[in-house]
Amino acid sequence: MKARVVFLLVVIFALTYGGWFMYRNFRGSGPAFGPIPSITSNPPTQTTGAIAATNTTGLPLTLPERISIGTFAKNLGNPRVLIFDPEGTLLVSIPSQSKVVALPDRNVDGTADEMITVVEGLHLPHGLAFRDGNIYIAETNQVAMYDYNAKTKKAGNKKKLFDLPGGSNHFSRTIGFGPDGKLYTSIGSSCNACHEKDARRAKIFISNADGTGFREFASGLRNSVFFVWHPVTRQMWATDMGRDLLGDDVPPDEVNIVQNGRFYGWPYCYGNRVHDRTFDSTDDAKRKCEGSEPPHIAFQAHSAPLGLTFIPDSWPEEYRGDLLVSYHGSWNRSVPTGYKIVRFDLNSQLAATREIDFISGFLQTSPAGEGAFGRPVDLLFDTKGTLFVSDDKAGVIYQVTAAQ
Repeated sequence: MKARVVFLLVVIFALTYGGWFMYRNFRGSGPAFGPIPSITSNPPTQTTGAIAATNTTGLPLTLPERISIGTFAKNLGNPRVLIFDPEGTLLVSIPSQSKVVALPDRNVDGTADEMITVVEGLHLPHGLAFRDGNIYIAETNQVAMYDYNAKTKKAGNKKKLFDLPGGSNHFSRTIGFGPDGKLYTSIGSSCNACHEKDARRAKIFISNADGTGFREFASGLRNSVFFVWHPVTRQMWATDMGRDLLGDDVPPDEVNIVQNGRFYGWPYCYGNRVHDRTFDSTDDAKRKCEGSEPPHIAFQAHSAPLGLTFIPDSWPEEYRGDLLVSYHGSWNRSVPTGYKIVRFDLNSQLAATREIDFISGFLQTSPAGEGAFGRPVDLLFDTKGTLFVSDDKAGVIYQVTAAQ
């Protein structure tokens, strides 16, 4: 009888604690994981300025004046990384469908003519890069190079370059060639906050184009899913997601200027060298935190920053050189945040002087409940200044243009 009472008390405690934990950390997860809200009427486009914006997506988006947005491709599943092939055709990785596809727009009408499977049967493909006519693809467990036929949009003759630690909490692997011609590979952490068993986790690596010389470039980066290089300084800028389960507003998410040999804090600290005593309160952890690099830009926790890009000179003067960042959106904040694209106004020293909503309205909040029409992921400009945006919730790629 006593054992039954103890067992019952344990069950009650577990259920109570589980319910409290779920409520505290997941009660704002609806927009991330729930269905896309229905739109019963054609929503008006909101414009932040005197000159009207143009929006043909059918979504209730808020745009700056003179900015136009439309749907370039749809029904793509969960499109993630965007890249142009040597002939200017847009390619995108689709991890949930184990493939990479090409989206040609031969008549240049702003809509993809068809979807061509470049390669399939991959293991959670994410990162994409081109070099000397070859396509490089990062799966969760490896990076490989393929021969690429720019006419047929097909890849073949796979050559594995190196293995990666696969799966776990952060599965995506991102690659890119830097101005130095080297191949960079980002690997996220396997956990929220932990001492990694695999030394390759939570880091960015550098290698030669053929995969040789693979070595650590920077560490302490919990989940830097996307990175780009500044067009003038040639330095790497990368988004990074702060850890979870410390509350709605701690720790901040980040943009870092990533440099060779530097340590960026995770898992010992966050923000501007704030020691994460919840994880590791030792003096050794404190010293490591004090020696870390602070973020270049810090912003609202749980925004979940992904793609980033610098606005080219072909855009209106007030935008040129500024930084765009896509906020994928929170899943563990009591009041959802993110679900938009923001612009950071950069001064002559490349410091962010202000954060401005660029495209918002993907997040719906109403008495009937919360939902998200989409979750922006990657951001990529073409040579003419057209911005492409992938959305892995709506299964869409948007096309954004600016009028002078």
